[in-house]
Amino acid sequence: MTDAQYLDWLKSQAAYRCVLIEVAVQIGGVESVVYLATKPFTSGAADTPANTMYLPIATVGTLFTEQLSLEGDGALSAGELEIDNTGGERDAWTGTGYVFMNRSMKARLGDIRWTLTDLPPISRIFDGISADIAPRGRNKFGLKLRDKLQRLNTAISEAKMGGAGENQDALLPIALGQVFNVTPLLIVPATLKYQVHAGPIDSIIEVRDNGAPVAFTADLATGTFTLAAEPAGAVTASLRGDKSPVYAETAAQLVKRLVTGYGKVTDRFIDDDIDLASFAAFDAAHPQGMGLYATDRMNVLTACQMLVGSLGGQLVMSRLGKLRIVQLALPGTGTPFVIRPEHMVDGTLSPTGRTAAVGAVKLGFCKNWTVQEAGTLAGIPDRHKDLFSNEWRTTTKSDAATLAKFKLNAEPVQQDTLLLTRAEADAEAQRRLDLWKVPRTTYEFDGLPELLQLELGQAVTVYSPRFGMSAGAAGIVISLAPDWTTGRVKVGFLV
Repeated sequence: MTDAQYLDWLKSQAAYRCVLIEVAVQIGGVESVVYLATKPFTSGAADTPANTMYLPIATVGTLFTEQLSLEGDGALSAGELEIDNTGGERDAWTGTGYVFMNRSMKARLGDIRWTLTDLPPISRIFDGISADIAPRGRNKFGLKLRDKLQRLNTAISEAKMGGAGENQDALLPIALGQVFNVTPLLIVPATLKYQVHAGPIDSIIEVRDNGAPVAFTADLATGTFTLAAEPAGAVTASLRGDKSPVYAETAAQLVKRLVTGYGKVTDRFIDDDIDLASFAAFDAAHPQGMGLYATDRMNVLTACQMLVGSLGGQLVMSRLGKLRIVQLALPGTGTPFVIRPEHMVDGTLSPTGRTAAVGAVKLGFCKNWTVQEAGTLAGIPDRHKDLFSNEWRTTTKSDAATLAKFKLNAEPVQQDTLLLTRAEADAEAQRRLDLWKVPRTTYEFDGLPELLQLELGQAVTVYSPRFGMSAGAAGIVISLAPDWTTGRVKVGFLV
């Protein structure tokens, strides 16, 4: 079946929709799979799995709600699947012999008259993780779901220095991209050997003792350097970090490096878990350099969100289980999907919120990873002391007309980024100001089945006789709540 044929089926009144669910579970210490459905279904002889009955005990409704944050702080999404246990046949599922936690769960939408091989890739409606199972009264269970971002909810690294010295329990630092004035880890006091990254690096730009440049010998293959003389005070360094196998410093490149090469080995993503086209498009549009330095148990997901959030982006999982980067921007990228009144349930289009106007944006950039008091710095110009004694350099963009019109404060709250240069921070601050200096309105409506193909962040043009949309309003999809039982979807968009 082609994608076009599947989309035609979604709109068909003759469709007998059935959600097919595969949940990984450990049963008595053995990894297994349970097969569930919303209606009776048995796979065919040529299917994988073959001749398998999917127990018709699941209720899905709105299985999962996808959402972009207008504040830019992306988060894990959650949902729940209801399982019938009338009669108690599955009482053991909540016992110690069954473990659903942190195991894969996949769901597809098809017709009870089809085989599994009839289902095209776009029939996948969920590919994520079951968080756990819990009773819902006497006769039901709730299987709690999380998207695959949950796999990134782990420390970047837990590698320690080891040995018997005073720093034996210190985590080895992780340097990604270009980082300024970091504190390295002293690993061999007798030889003044320091570690700046747990692995090969591209280059060490400079090493300083109380702010003054000093001589050193770098070992780029191990991410270390050795001082030529005993330091008088605090040792810091600036460098271009992780080079495994090549150096990277853009947001998309570093996120891909983090999700595939860091964190718990069993939870790392592979290319098949990533929407590579989305990453390539974001990388092409956003070549700005970034820098991140981790000396503690920084979370992989947190680090990724810091990187893409520096450019107004968010990490989201598609229904196909692919990691995507979406930037909240108007107009949206790509060819807009046209939505007309015939795509909506009558009378459901409604405004749901309105953003406040923003008259100024202040960004922090070029983070100083080791803030030092000016009095401790020696042998350097005063203007350099300012760099080392402040955590951030800052830039502010403002719009006088907006400030006056809405009677706003001209000194905004600083938003920190991992951008490196003033020019790039200026451009991002201006982009955010242009986006939010106009009050924006969010809307929702109940969409008909053909809108089940929409994705978060997708550009749309919405036509309606209401709310000034008669000539079409350009927007971006910010929420999707599909009801797979009815084939409808609640769509939220920003204009």
